Amino acid sequence: MKEINGILKEEEILLAHRCMEKALSLGADKVRITLNKSLMELFGTLNGELDKVNHCLDRSLSICLFVDGRFGSFSTNRLVEGELDSFLTRSIAMVRMLAEDPCRNLPDPSRICKNAPTGLELGLCDPSYPDLTSDRRLQLAMDASIFRKHTGEDLISEEGEYSDSIFDTYVIDSNGLKCRHTETSFEYGVEMTVQDPEGNRFSGYWWDSAPIFNNLKALSCGETALQRARAQMGPEKIPGGEYTMVVDSENSSRLLTPLTNALGAYALQQKNSFLLDSLGKKLFPEWLYVIDRPHAAGQTGSRLFDSEGVATKETPVIERGVVKEYFVNTYMSAKMGIDPSVEDVIRPVIPPCTAPGLERPEKMDRDGIMALVGDGILVTGFNGGNSNSATGDFSFGIEGFLFKDGKIVHPVREMLITGNLITLWNNLLAAGDDARSCKSKLIPTLAFGKVYFSA
Repeated sequence: MKEINGILKEEEILLAHRCMEKALSLGADKVRITLNKSLMELFGTLNGELDKVNHCLDRSLSICLFVDGRFGSFSTNRLVEGELDSFLTRSIAMVRMLAEDPCRNLPDPSRICKNAPTGLELGLCDPSYPDLTSDRRLQLAMDASIFRKHTGEDLISEEGEYSDSIFDTYVIDSNGLKCRHTETSFEYGVEMTVQDPEGNRFSGYWWDSAPIFNNLKALSCGETALQRARAQMGPEKIPGGEYTMVVDSENSSRLLTPLTNALGAYALQQKNSFLLDSLGKKLFPEWLYVIDRPHAAGQTGSRLFDSEGVATKETPVIERGVVKEYFVNTYMSAKMGIDPSVEDVIRPVIPPCTAPGLERPEKMDRDGIMALVGDGILVTGFNGGNSNSATGDFSFGIEGFLFKDGKIVHPVREMLITGNLITLWNNLLAAGDDARSCKSKLIPTLAFGKVYFSA
């Protein structure tokens, strides 16, 4: 097995340091440089046959320049030392033409990450990555295909994609920051289309990914996608009204994202947040916890630092229903006059919970949650829609299933859910323990009461 320490070469890293030194010598007061390099290989199949092959190598150097109280950000993929000198000279000249902005600064050195010198600290880089050959990748994509196995049945088409990638980022600044993050990712996804006896077509998708190759569960994705497609056959109209809603773990993060976005400093500063002035206030039910856990070794989404190089840490975002954290970078901290944090939630987790009066079931997966709440609508997909970031009002198209006594009765389609996100989360009945480890947001199956569905 070949040793791997990322894909950035030593000469590229040295060039980043020389670039910083050159920018300072040309008159920049402070500098931050981010060097990114990524490699992606993709093999796609259509109905069990090779359909496409992609190879993508990308490299860029981004530089933030702080010059005479002014700020500018620039990037290039031409990492040639002679050309970089000209690039920096022009960039600094352009920054000097901008208006002064006293809020722009590098993060305080006390806040920067100091424990990521190699990029391998979180165990997210598979050492077997260099051993993967094109033949092995193709074989995996072909082995994951199940089209021939179901020939002559209701299966109309199968579109599968296997891909793997390695991403390497190196960040330095003139205040002494030096940190690195290296991560591999292996992914397989497949969409199945089936046809019922009347000629109606239905599609189902499933995927898996992992930072370590041996943890990828590619071979089961096809059958799961096929089951999800077939399960949609025979949808029935049901009347609109209030229902209990269960959202499976594949889609539940869709309902958390507007909350974390509303806690971001840019939305707050522009008064485009329905959680404005919410810090320290109890806006959600006592049993709701949202925790940012960015340091889970070997787990997708883990990071030791944000894009400024600020060290991440485990942080309560919502605790016993109380908003505990805003996400504020260095610039917005100075602009708003509040303490800085990391720039965004990194890897949010919702632990299992049940509302008072509901006894926690032995199994807190999707089926256990449906059995707990009894009757309602299971949402297995969102089809468009939006939420108003200033008010929290939302309208989402959904697909899923009517269930009674905890058991699925029939599929439903072409329905909308509408309401307000604060009200929705205050009607949280339960959160499961079945969050998908392949996702960067560890949000399990969720159940909500009194959700309005319209047909």
